[in-house]
Amino acid sequence: GLGTHQYTTLPRTQGQLHMLSLSLSLSLSLTHTHTHTHTHTHLDGSDNLLRQWLESVVRCVFLYGVLLPCEDAKRPVVKRWLLAHCFIGPVWETGRLTAFGNFPLAKVDTWLVGSVAAALGCLFWETLLPDSSEERNGKDKKQKARVLFMRVVRFYKPDYLLMIGASVFLALAVLCEMFIPLYTGKLIDILGAEYHRGDFQTAIIFMTLFSFGSSFSAGCRGGLFMCAIGSFIRRVKLQLFGSLVRQDVGFFEVTKTGDITSRLSTDTTLMARAVALNVNVLLRTFIKTIGMLYLMFSLSWKLTLLMLMETPLTGLLQNIYDTHYQRLSKEVQDSMARTNDAAGETVSGIRTVKSFNSEQSESCRYDDRLMDTHNLKTRRGTVRAVYLLVRRLVDLGMQVAMLHYGRQFIQYGQMTTGNLVSFILYQSNLGQNIRTLIYIFGDMLNSVGAAGKVFEYLDRKPEVSTDGTLQSEKLKGHVSFQKLNFSYPTRPDHNVLKDFSLELKPGQMTALVGISGGGKSTCVSLLQRFYQPQEGQILLDGQPLQNYEHKYLHSRIAVVGQEPVLFSGTVKDNIAYGLSNCSLESIQEAARKANAHDFICELQKGYDTDVGERGGLLGSSQKQRIAIARALIRQPQVLLLDEITSFLDIQDVLANCPNQTLMVIAHRLKTIEKADQIIVIEQGTVLEQGTHQELMEKKGHYYKQKERIFDRA
Repeated sequence: GLGTHQYTTLPRTQGQLHMLSLSLSLSLSLTHTHTHTHTHTHLDGSDNLLRQWLESVVRCVFLYGVLLPCEDAKRPVVKRWLLAHCFIGPVWETGRLTAFGNFPLAKVDTWLVGSVAAALGCLFWETLLPDSSEERNGKDKKQKARVLFMRVVRFYKPDYLLMIGASVFLALAVLCEMFIPLYTGKLIDILGAEYHRGDFQTAIIFMTLFSFGSSFSAGCRGGLFMCAIGSFIRRVKLQLFGSLVRQDVGFFEVTKTGDITSRLSTDTTLMARAVALNVNVLLRTFIKTIGMLYLMFSLSWKLTLLMLMETPLTGLLQNIYDTHYQRLSKEVQDSMARTNDAAGETVSGIRTVKSFNSEQSESCRYDDRLMDTHNLKTRRGTVRAVYLLVRRLVDLGMQVAMLHYGRQFIQYGQMTTGNLVSFILYQSNLGQNIRTLIYIFGDMLNSVGAAGKVFEYLDRKPEVSTDGTLQSEKLKGHVSFQKLNFSYPTRPDHNVLKDFSLELKPGQMTALVGISGGGKSTCVSLLQRFYQPQEGQILLDGQPLQNYEHKYLHSRIAVVGQEPVLFSGTVKDNIAYGLSNCSLESIQEAARKANAHDFICELQKGYDTDVGERGGLLGSSQKQRIAIARALIRQPQVLLLDEITSFLDIQDVLANCPNQTLMVIAHRLKTIEKADQIIVIEQGTVLEQGTHQELMEKKGHYYKQKERIFDRA
């Protein structure tokens, strides 16, 4: 051994290792002493078991006290080793005495008890001694999932009657189904013993009644649950769509169309499943499990305890499987959204695709997205296949053990053959039920993951507020841009408008001119409240735009864009878009003001002609005139014309809007010449302003750049 001086000169870590070796020696000597005592004395079984537990506790406390000064003592792996070393013995003995009493253990029994003890140990430390950071993140995710789950439950409030009715029928179906194996075993005992006609007929009648009651109740349960799911999906989709259309334009610029359509189509359905179908399965399985356990204990409590030994191992397998499967499911969901987005972009821009001969490249891009999704699904399927294989091997081992000990109990007269058949029927269902109970929680967390994305959109507040309440009875249409600084959400570091000021007077036409990208269309977007400027404000009759009620503001300000968007439907529907109870006379009057009435009457069905998707059945000039009619029918006080290409349409609008504020963005000199004031904009700032004649006489920027600013036609 080491002397005192030698021990004191050892480093701290080596000294602790020496103490650890001494403690292990002491621990082994205690175990040896206990084994020797057990072999040569005749102690009572309960006293012996109690002594093992006390010795294990003392050993654990002693070893932990020795290891406590070490920095590594707090690591989960050290604690796991310490607990396994100290308590595996008493756990083994407790399980053996509980399940088998004083029966001598065969090799199969030893293997079974050892496997169960190891499974219990794994489940214990995975639950109580997790790897710190990763497990904490997992617990946080589960807590968030529970919160989301309760939100989904509250969404089912209008369908509570359907859910309660479905739950009642579910309980009836389970109770009826539960007694069928019991009467099956009774029939076997009746046929195997002395035959009694009355007992046989009674058992048959009860089996028939229970079978019919189970089938009828199950059908009613399924119908009510499906009705509740359908009502929930319709309601959530409506709320989600309403929340989406209320978002600001910047939201749609940074959010892909595929993500939005995936939330509307796929995730809302998963939300419904998260509660209705999962609660259906959960309640049915829970009630059936409790009832089966009661009946199985009444048949053989020893076989029931043996069967329950499978549960810890099944729970551990299910926990590992859920972790990997949920992660891969989320990746598959995101990959499908990217695939839908790629297809949507190609279809919406099909003209560009064809003009650049990019059909093959788009097909390749879509194939790459599909392959990514396929690979993720393959990995997810592999995880599931391995899990099912291991789980079925565990099932097979448990069934072999059940038959082995069932045969012994029949030989000892502890149960009948019919009872064993009933028990095996229950056991085959109960194992599946326990796995379902464990699985269903993981599946709920997977489903509410989709709900989280839906709630993210439902809870999002638009960056552009629509809470204004002001509605002026006599709006004049005086618009003032005051020292605006603005950048788009997609390019926050690039200022489109810089200290920008502008005034639009009632009854006058203001023309914005300048080279492309100078900020002209941005002024139109800000005046429509599509965005919120970072600095400065826009006043309408002296009041900030955000103070006006949203619907009122957009009825007083109308816009016609460079490429107007029409919706599928008739010409009449597109002119009256957004208006209710609009008469045909007012629609025709607006069309006459826009110089569109004549060509509409020449169409096959006149005002009832379908314009096709996005107005594809009409020419660009025809779509523009219908868009002008759609603006004029509202009788707006402020009218914005963004890049209108038809000179004739501009003249018609000017003639029909004598008292309105008119702002025009155009590249035709003949249109600009009639403006009351011309604003020259470049790089987000006002360079010059005045009438055409004044600006030409100045011979400044407007005069020098007119060849670049205006079209020659």
